[in-house]
Amino acid sequence: MMAYLADLSTILLPNPALLAAFALATIVLAITPGPDMALFLSRALNFGRAHGFAALAGACSGILIHTLLVALGISVLIATAPTAFLVLKIVGALYLIWLAIGALRAGNNVQFNFGKSTKQPSLKKSYLTGVGINLLNPKIVLFFMTFLPQFVVAGDPYAAHKLFTLGILFIVISLPLTVAMIAGADWLSKALQKSKWIGRALNYSFAAVFTAFAATILTAQARH
Repeated sequence: MMAYLADLSTILLPNPALLAAFALATIVLAITPGPDMALFLSRALNFGRAHGFAALAGACSGILIHTLLVALGISVLIATAPTAFLVLKIVGALYLIWLAIGALRAGNNVQFNFGKSTKQPSLKKSYLTGVGINLLNPKIVLFFMTFLPQFVVAGDPYAAHKLFTLGILFIVISLPLTVAMIAGADWLSKALQKSKWIGRALNYSFAAVFTAFAATILTAQARH
């Protein structure tokens, strides 16, 4: 039984160091202000928590679709063009640095539009809006194409399995944090808009984690 579990872990998960880095990055992403968080909080504040959770469910559905496409596409790239995969990882690391620079430039600037809407949408519409904000946002598409591959290695025969597992873990790790934010939407929205240090701390945490991780990736590739 233990041997079976060990084999399954080898197939589905990256090594412990990469997995820990992935978990840390996911937590920082989950609490960093962005279009997803803005949607969840605005729906919860304007129309009730049920709409915030419906938008969250839609966003999670979009993440699953992105993950499936990345898992299939990147695994083919690993098998057929390892050099191209290496280039993708380097480009991905540079993209993470660019995101970190953007977070540093933002500083304590956290702007959400929480204006009260008079038209009550259906829960289905809130869900579909959550799907759309993920599938139709090119930044999210680019992020998943460059973020997930950082946690697999060239030549891994189980790359597709690992990529899909990481996508699932991305949801599992971030879900409790996101649910808590929606549940406390009123307090959180006021804190983000009124307290400068909260926004600064979130953005600086984002920048620090992704700069460190991108540097690790780039130096590892240089050693190869």
